[in-house]
Amino acid sequence: MSTEILINVRPNQTRVAYVEERTLVDFKVERKTQPTLVGSIYKGRVVRVLPGMQAAFVDIGLDRAAFLYVGDVRSDNEAQKHLVMMEEEDQEKTEEPIVLDPSATQAPEAVAETHMPLIQDLLKEGQTLMVQVAKDPLGTKGARITTHVSLPGRHLVYMPTLLHLGISRRIEDEQERERLRKLIEKAKPKGGVIVRTAGEGATAESLQSDLDFLHLVWKGIQQSYNKRKTLGLIHSELDVELRALRDMLNESVDHVIVDDPKVYRSVQGFVSQFMPNFKKKVRLYRDPAPLFDMYDIDLEVSRSIGRRIWLKSGGYLVIDEAEALVVIDVNTGRYVGKKDLEDTIVTTNVEAAKEVCHQLRIRNCGGIIIIDFIDMQKEVHREKVLSVLREELVNDRARTEVVNMSALGLVEMTRKRIRPSLVSLLCDPCPYCEGKGYIKKKPTIADEIFRTLEREEAVQAATGPLVVGCHAEVADWVYEEEPASLEELEKKLGRPVAFKVEPGFHLEQFELKSSE
Repeated sequence: MSTEILINVRPNQTRVAYVEERTLVDFKVERKTQPTLVGSIYKGRVVRVLPGMQAAFVDIGLDRAAFLYVGDVRSDNEAQKHLVMMEEEDQEKTEEPIVLDPSATQAPEAVAETHMPLIQDLLKEGQTLMVQVAKDPLGTKGARITTHVSLPGRHLVYMPTLLHLGISRRIEDEQERERLRKLIEKAKPKGGVIVRTAGEGATAESLQSDLDFLHLVWKGIQQSYNKRKTLGLIHSELDVELRALRDMLNESVDHVIVDDPKVYRSVQGFVSQFMPNFKKKVRLYRDPAPLFDMYDIDLEVSRSIGRRIWLKSGGYLVIDEAEALVVIDVNTGRYVGKKDLEDTIVTTNVEAAKEVCHQLRIRNCGGIIIIDFIDMQKEVHREKVLSVLREELVNDRARTEVVNMSALGLVEMTRKRIRPSLVSLLCDPCPYCEGKGYIKKKPTIADEIFRTLEREEAVQAATGPLVVGCHAEVADWVYEEEPASLEELEKKLGRPVAFKVEPGFHLEQFELKSSE
């Protein structure tokens, strides 16, 4: 399988495309004016403690205060003083797992609840603390932060505030897992460690080198925190292209192609230092044609910010994103099938399940996701579609959880959200409909105008003709389609009503006034 990482650099943004067999499977974009904050570390001050929400707002020097939940606050809880062996998913995240007392017999949720202190006992207003951004600001919400710092390296994630050992669940070979456990235990890290998927097959020297480097980074962060007198940034995450290489470059990647000489040198230096075996895979793109035109990446990105996604069979998806909810509707569209209705529906649903997973990765959708598959009569068919969905999600780096399909074909799932979705990065809500996705019909607006004229006290008290300022299309509608209604209204009011076109008005906007 041909796999490439394409890095497209422009003065205002950097885009990274992960391509398998000439098909875009992962996409990242970061604007220079809006870099991601995830992974960056700040010196903050508690501005408000909310016992009712068991959370606090923390000023970290941004426009909006960040949100800190009680579960993300460090404490001297004894449960954090044990070294435990746990499994971890390898994903882009900074939030650490719950570390439990290995002697406990309760379920993890029960143990976590038992040991959870109150926010008012942990934080006081005016208190300064070191925090790391776990989720970027989204919509009206500020950044989500944690006091449990995690520093990702090539093979490891180092968590200096916890004593925890984890192995990526994607490393399935038990002998390899045991080998890695022993190597990490032998290294005796001063803190918690998760071995990432990229750590599979790593030598003891590579793991130790990674750990030593992350120890130095942590020491520098502590020094910067102690030296800084004001609130604000003390440690930044890597640029998007270097993060992508750290997380995605492995033996399966054939080439890393960069179209900017300066970034090419930066990438070469990074790969030479941390992944020297892959140095020959890095290439500078010199062709005058745009890099992303090689595989029609821009066309695929444009397709992925649309509301309707067509399937090859002729069916289609309708994807609607809210702030914390994504709803996906599956339709047969132009596909009429070959055998019978049930076969047509199953074929469409299977294809849709694959495309849904593909779109979730490219769009970086997160939160609660509801997929409305077309109703299927047979349980075996529902299981088939659900199985395909789960198989496709295995390749997703973000944590996902799928609930069984209901009898109506609804599937509930969650996908870990850390950064804003592609749509929110590339698009703004429509200023005309204010993000609703619809506007009132002209007859509806005309009815509103008539009702307002009938009940407005100022209109009742006025003398002489009345003027309604409105959009040209509404005025035309009234005169062409509602002359009888207008005539009846004028009789009721005892005075004429004129509609005046206001060029700058929104279609739904109107204004009443008496003529002078």
